[in-house]
Amino acid sequence: MTVLCLDIGSTWTKGALVSEAGELLGTAQHPTTPPEVLRGVDSVGASLNPAGNPAGRVLACSSAGGGLKLAVVGQERLVSAEAGYRVALAAGAKVVHVSAGPLDGAGVRELRAARPDVVLLVGGTDGGDDSVLLHNAGRLGANRLACPIVLAGNAEARPEAERLLAGRTVVPTANVLPDVGELAPGPARAAIREVFLRHVIGGKGLSRGPRFRRLVRAVTPDAVLTGVSRLAARDRGGAVLVVDVGGATTDVYSAVSTAAGPERVVALPPDRRTVEGDLGVRWSAGTLVEVAAREKLIGGTEAAALRSGAVARSADVAWLPEDPAADLRLGVLAAVLAVRRHLALVDGQLGPRGAGLLVLSGGVFRHGGPVAEVERVLRADPVLRPVLRRAAVTVDRDHVLAPAGLLADAGLVAAADRLLARLPG
Repeated sequence: MTVLCLDIGSTWTKGALVSEAGELLGTAQHPTTPPEVLRGVDSVGASLNPAGNPAGRVLACSSAGGGLKLAVVGQERLVSAEAGYRVALAAGAKVVHVSAGPLDGAGVRELRAARPDVVLLVGGTDGGDDSVLLHNAGRLGANRLACPIVLAGNAEARPEAERLLAGRTVVPTANVLPDVGELAPGPARAAIREVFLRHVIGGKGLSRGPRFRRLVRAVTPDAVLTGVSRLAARDRGGAVLVVDVGGATTDVYSAVSTAAGPERVVALPPDRRTVEGDLGVRWSAGTLVEVAAREKLIGGTEAAALRSGAVARSADVAWLPEDPAADLRLGVLAAVLAVRRHLALVDGQLGPRGAGLLVLSGGVFRHGGPVAEVERVLRADPVLRPVLRRAAVTVDRDHVLAPAGLLADAGLVAAADRLLARLPG
């Protein structure tokens, strides 16, 4: 039996046909087709099954409609809010707002203005102070916030918090910070996924009827992170680092077997994702050049040349670049800046041996030919050099990370691992 793995993005719908043993049988893509994304999905399916044979299993993830936008409401920025923020990043969500402490009128207005799809409400260790958590639950309940709320704070305060949130869509789960310094992201991550599948994806106006909602099993970055985690489970001699450069954003994923040092108030989860919304090679190209110049990655002459081309292409929705050399240069700059930020967030903690494998993803690398120059620039960067000195570098040319994550989540772990074996290094 075959498995059709679909990644339905805001711009492109990509498909990979895989045998149950994990052999890649074919790939296809089609522009995503809102307001009925199933037209693009069906086109991809027909491309991979032109004979019209009975379809096998279908697994899908989606980031169409902007993916999953999440706000974190916590107690103290360095503790509860920080823990919630890290859980959100691991769950494949784009964090659009973080607040700490008791919500007031202005805080509620700022939260509303961020227009999150989900609110992650956290606060206090189990059995600890519950005053801020209950205050914020009362505020959210009284202000009739329309989006669902994942309640992942002090377990002993949970019944009262649920009472204060009566009438709202609430998914209670285990505390993300059950004890001081102990981060438990798993239950909250699962709850965020449940909320996305049950309450969020159907409200984005992407399809009519229930079929699309039944197809989708995860938000795309969550599936990718699962694939990265499976990749790290193989003996790589270090952590796995994935850089996915897109037109508007650059995502960085890392999977390690060790947490951060004891100096952290909240230990880091082994699998992490960060999103840089100002770094991209299409819609964010102008901002990318400005940031690269400010960080002294490029000089004034190169910045001027790239800026003129970047601004001219900023509204271009074509996937293939008009100027491959300039686009590849923008991709390299986005990768360097995004990995620098990712390392700063995790205090450079990619395990004791740094990265064992660096995977470059995104059309700018898949269609950009040999990446020897990309590798040279990344290794030469003074911030990245210590982390990448032993890393093998490869490109996810077949776009296998999201399909591998879907397969692993469906219990087809051996198939996922065989698919990931297509990544050399």
